[in-house]
Amino acid sequence: MYAFVDRPVENLCNSSRFLLWAMRGWADAVARRRCPPQALRRGFEGVGALPALADFHAAMMSIGTGAIEDITLAPMPCRQIGEEEAILIALWHDMALDRVEQVQATLALLVEADHVVPVSTAIAAASLKLSAAGFDLSPPNMNHQENRP
Repeated sequence: MYAFVDRPVENLCNSSRFLLWAMRGWADAVARRRCPPQALRRGFEGVGALPALADFHAAMMSIGTGAIEDITLAPMPCRQIGEEEAILIALWHDMALDRVEQVQATLALLVEADHVVPVSTAIAAASLKLSAAGFDLSPPNMNHQENRP
């Protein structure tokens, strides 16, 4: 998490930047009472990750409905990565490294107990589909060295 918090968004690798965009876009759609999958469809489709959208939405929905405390994501144009955003990005990286127990331990601090497994399952499923689309979620790379989304 500390690799991301309060860092400039442009320092994120492309895959992490896309995740941040998707998380912020999801939260924005909810705030505007729009359908998040519909709001995000074009973006996911544009990077060949449309199969991951349903699982991404399921993860975000379960985080949103099961949050112990409000989770605040910055508005889309914000150029800094917020603390809660950093935690969520780190969850995706940990899942890509198959650190399921660590992901679930972190989730237990964020969401009610009955949401931990559904969130981690949805993140795992979305991560697999994002990887199949060419995303590299495994390293917490902040150096622009990635060519894919």
